[in-house]
Amino acid sequence: MTSQASAPLIKRPNTVAVGTIVWLGSEVMFFAGLFAIYFTLRAMSPELWEFEADRLNFPFSLTNTIILVASSFTCQFGVFAAEKMKPYASGPWWNVRQWGTVEWFFLTFAMGAIFVAGQVWEYATLVSEGIAIDSNSYGSAFYLTTGFHGLHVTGGLIAFLLVIGRIFAVKHFGHREATSAIVVSYYWHFVDVVWIGLFLVIYVLK
Repeated sequence: MTSQASAPLIKRPNTVAVGTIVWLGSEVMFFAGLFAIYFTLRAMSPELWEFEADRLNFPFSLTNTIILVASSFTCQFGVFAAEKMKPYASGPWWNVRQWGTVEWFFLTFAMGAIFVAGQVWEYATLVSEGIAIDSNSYGSAFYLTTGFHGLHVTGGLIAFLLVIGRIFAVKHFGHREATSAIVVSYYWHFVDVVWIGLFLVIYVLK
């Protein structure tokens, strides 16, 4: 008869990670609704879309997109460091191979902030050219979809600061801090993937 001591341990899924994934599922539905609004308005005014879309600064938006997509890689490097229980760099700051979660997340934050600043600059440029949120259906759809995404990116930046602050606040980096870093990475990868979809729809498939 097998004793209880030799029985295999049952590993339960992390409730924070599961809860985050479920919440991101609801976010998928939210952005699906925004995409539906965009395509509906676009189908109703194809001539307007063709005219207004040609006024977008594609090279600038492409550069901004590359920065955001690259931040997903730096974020994941931070997660790898967290999984190794390595919160800080173990060597000089210029040796990225020895960076910890804090350094990678600071870089990710900076790249995300550049993306948001670039989006604000693009908004200011478009408004000066007569494309405002209340100018026509194109303006409404453009600012609604990209604006809500920008708010989500800003939320991700705040989350990075909270995780970094938590790492500095604790004496010993443990499982909870590593889980926080991993959960934030889920969210960040999600907003990056959503932006790729928005970029393709708005800037490429004109």
